[in-house]
Amino acid sequence: MFKKVLVANRGEIALRVIRACKELGIATVAVHSTADANALHVRFADESVCIGPPPSKESYLNVPALLSAAEITRADAIHPGYGFLSENQDFAAACGANGLTFIGPPADVITTMGSKVKARELAKKAGAPVVPGETSREQSDAAIADAARRVGFPVLLKPSEGGGGIGMKAARSEPELLTAIPQARREALAAFGDGTLYVERLIDRPRHVEFQILADAQGHVVHLFERECSIQRRHQKVIEETPSTALTPSLRARMGDAAVAVARAAGYRNAGTIEFLLEGKGEAASFYFLEMNTRLQVEHPITEQVVGVDLAAAQIRIAAGEPLPWTQKELSQRGHAIELRIYAEDPARGYLPQAGTLALYRAPAMPGVRIDSGFSEGDEVSVHYDPLIAKLIASGDTREAARQRAVAAVTSFPILGIRTNTGLLLELLNHPRFVAGAVDTGFLDAEADSLRVRLLADAPPEARAVAALVGDTTRPARPSVGNDPWSSLRDVRL
Repeated sequence: MFKKVLVANRGEIALRVIRACKELGIATVAVHSTADANALHVRFADESVCIGPPPSKESYLNVPALLSAAEITRADAIHPGYGFLSENQDFAAACGANGLTFIGPPADVITTMGSKVKARELAKKAGAPVVPGETSREQSDAAIADAARRVGFPVLLKPSEGGGGIGMKAARSEPELLTAIPQARREALAAFGDGTLYVERLIDRPRHVEFQILADAQGHVVHLFERECSIQRRHQKVIEETPSTALTPSLRARMGDAAVAVARAAGYRNAGTIEFLLEGKGEAASFYFLEMNTRLQVEHPITEQVVGVDLAAAQIRIAAGEPLPWTQKELSQRGHAIELRIYAEDPARGYLPQAGTLALYRAPAMPGVRIDSGFSEGDEVSVHYDPLIAKLIASGDTREAARQRAVAAVTSFPILGIRTNTGLLLELLNHPRFVAGAVDTGFLDAEADSLRVRLLADAPPEARAVAALVGDTTRPARPSVGNDPWSSLRDVRL
């Protein structure tokens, strides 16, 4: 087992990995930009190293600085978390060249599965169904338009490299396509340094279902069942849950087998996710391979809650050479879990990002509720990084129990100082279509206007949470505790 792990990330995922290391008796090194000098993940680690100024390119994406930090702290492994360099094959290779274990898949596997074109071909060879599509060798606008005509409209333009929805453009006609091609190419070049595009048949309003896989160095591969990720805005997930309401046991088994086959064909090692588009429901449904994420996912906690496997610890054990301790038959799902991503943004105003100090931040302590966060009260939410503040994971014996628990937890989570999307999350949790489990990837866009009107009209959940925190004003106020003004308020109404 490793003696010391450097976590090449920040925020909640850095803290999550540090906690997993501590449970395994491994010393930890946090890295940080000057903006994150007092961040929670820095305070929690055994050691910390400043790797540069706030811009990510000069700090969290600075490979020489990260390798130097590992050298001076004598770390023997690096965990990349998610985002930043987690799916960068050059970083994975550089770790190996410098005598460090990269806690993730081999660099050549990241290269193959990071290319949508190569991953698609590999999936086809592994027997997984793929969405009809085509990549033109000649990347002119005319050649891409010809490919789209052969695939048939409507189509989806996708960059060959990268992910996160960047550069993806839908086109329902040729004029739309000719406008979208240069936009998609520009975005792909800016984000990934590669403007190669491929054309895929657009499946209208599918469901997005992904399967978590683990693979060890001994050649064993298992899946840990599915996560439903259909509630998205701009191709970014907002709410995830498991199990999916759309899957039957036999469909689940077929999709799980396909996920394992793809991972095995890739020579995969460590944790990864096979993403599928699901068209239809139940036994009549069709599923198609979408892509593979060669890292730990943001939404991994719901799998942990339902399957009972610590995925971060499993990553570390696999990287250290340990075999998987269970077979596929020994893994099962129990209960239901829902994850809400709490963002520093204003959904009522076009998801405008927010920054500032968390003047009040009180995570709920409730049965069946887990909070993964990289912030505490008084911390600064920076303009430089992803606006994710926390992940709220609610579990229950049934889906409805998990949903009700999630509602109760959100309304008991006061966050003041910046605007957040908690109001939107409450609206979604209580929406009739979500309650019925009848959502798809177009759900949030279709409901955007009505949700915006309600968000502008309703009192924010933060106000309700603070009211609950203050308590019934007809009773005597609690004695003051330290300098906490919320424990000494008298006769205050919001």
